[in-house]
Amino acid sequence: MFLFRAENWPVQWPLYGLAVTAYLYLLGGRSSATPPSREKRLRGAAFYAGLAALVLAIDSPVDAYADRLFWAHMLQHVLLMMVAPPLILLGRPWPRVARPLPLDLRRPVARAVLVGSRLAPLRRAVTWLAEPVPALVLFAATLFAWHLPVLFDLTLRSTLAHDLEHALFFLTALALWTHVIPSARSRPRLSDGQRAAYATGAMLASWLLAVILGLASAPLYPAYADLAHRPGGLSALGDQQLAAGLMWVPGSVPLTVALFFAAYRWLDPSGSRRPARLDLRPKEIA
Repeated sequence: MFLFRAENWPVQWPLYGLAVTAYLYLLGGRSSATPPSREKRLRGAAFYAGLAALVLAIDSPVDAYADRLFWAHMLQHVLLMMVAPPLILLGRPWPRVARPLPLDLRRPVARAVLVGSRLAPLRRAVTWLAEPVPALVLFAATLFAWHLPVLFDLTLRSTLAHDLEHALFFLTALALWTHVIPSARSRPRLSDGQRAAYATGAMLASWLLAVILGLASAPLYPAYADLAHRPGGLSALGDQQLAAGLMWVPGSVPLTVALFFAAYRWLDPSGSRRPARLDLRPKEIA
């Protein structure tokens, strides 16, 4: 079977980075000042599941078949934008990954990034782009721009363009999900009703792309349309429609869960008697 072919499980450079990140997260958990708990175990499971989703997207048979099957390429996008980011954020990774690093490394890096004058213009730009409205607009713009035929076909010809596409998908989705998942760390913080509307806006953007792909009367991407053969014997149009279905249904599940959770908290009349949002701040400081 194709799943067990060695060439479909290439060991590429992102895999090393993910392995190091997973190891640092493990060490950071072991050196935590607070005792193990069910909540911490669930956060850890979410984080490792998010890393597994990244591996599946970029270093598995999904990636091996992405240049021959449009639906496999779309599955990569769903994993990078709708699955991995929320799981990683639920794991509260930032302090835990940094904790095992030497203080002599952490302190100067943190000082340069957070308060250093050289990076001040970049810091202001990133802060603005990470705000709710710019993050949503950037997420939607990135989604649609890279699915334009001229850019999408470029990713199939250029490894650099393909890697850039995936990096932008993941990073813009990460910025979006910081506002969808209830967190006291996002600034400004959205209310439950605002988060429900925010998740709806993100979902409508992905639905619009799915509708365009699914209702097209002809293949939109020459690189796939011109293939003489596709695994499974799919036609080019059938392949495109299957990709649209992946974006429409599985791609909507994480946002739908977040939307209903936010809407429930917003509409629940007893909500005023409990905290307005989940506090995802780390309980321990490195």
